[in-house]
Amino acid sequence: MLKIGKYTFHSRLLLGTGKYPDFDIQKRAVEVSGAEILTFTVRRMNIFEPSQPNFLEKLNLENYSLLPNTAGAKCAQEAVRHAQLAKASGLCDMIKVEVIGCDKTLLPDPVETLKATEELIKEGFTVLPYTSDDVVLARRLEELGAHAIMPGASPIGSGQGIINPVNLRFIIEQTKVPVIVDAGIGSPSDASLAMELGADAVLLNTAVSSANDPVMMANAMRLAIEGGRFGYEAGRIPKKRYATASSPMEGMSV
Repeated sequence: MLKIGKYTFHSRLLLGTGKYPDFDIQKRAVEVSGAEILTFTVRRMNIFEPSQPNFLEKLNLENYSLLPNTAGAKCAQEAVRHAQLAKASGLCDMIKVEVIGCDKTLLPDPVETLKATEELIKEGFTVLPYTSDDVVLARRLEELGAHAIMPGASPIGSGQGIINPVNLRFIIEQTKVPVIVDAGIGSPSDASLAMELGADAVLLNTAVSSANDPVMMANAMRLAIEGGRFGYEAGRIPKKRYATASSPMEGMSV
């Protein structure tokens, strides 16, 4: 079970809702993924304009928890304003804090992320900050009261997978709230590795929405995350320098 603040989920896959070819493919991908948490950018949504197309209207929202994100915010003040707008819509009190500090790499601004996280926790939000794989920053966010930490595997939408598994493992080992690997996942093996390292969940979007077959990829990601988690819980064997016989040698006649 994945527990974030007061919420509990069976699925460990969080899915984004952007960049799908059309709403029908998005709906089928979401359903087959088994995801219970869907994230979307507040700026994308016509929350207060019912006459405008709504990418959530094809989904039975009773089956999902919504995780608005503050993508597009360049400072803490903007992120807080986006979060307040989402909360005013009555969709959910969870918020993914995303404050981008570099337009080229889309890496988060650590200082503004800390400020926004602190303010939104004071306002009673369930806060999930998106951050780099910086171990100290992750600890600072947890100390502020963040309900989950979301380190990136690699730059957003790059599909490079986990480029620094050592730092990611350090964050997982030191953090008591859920660690959700976010950004950069490109393939099911990337997602499985994140789970095998001990992550509590994976959030992804482009790897599914931009796949040749988004529905099939959503299913592949679900299976990979489940397999990775089972592997982590089962415990892998240690790596050894030399071979070890797979069959017992004692008592065998030669």
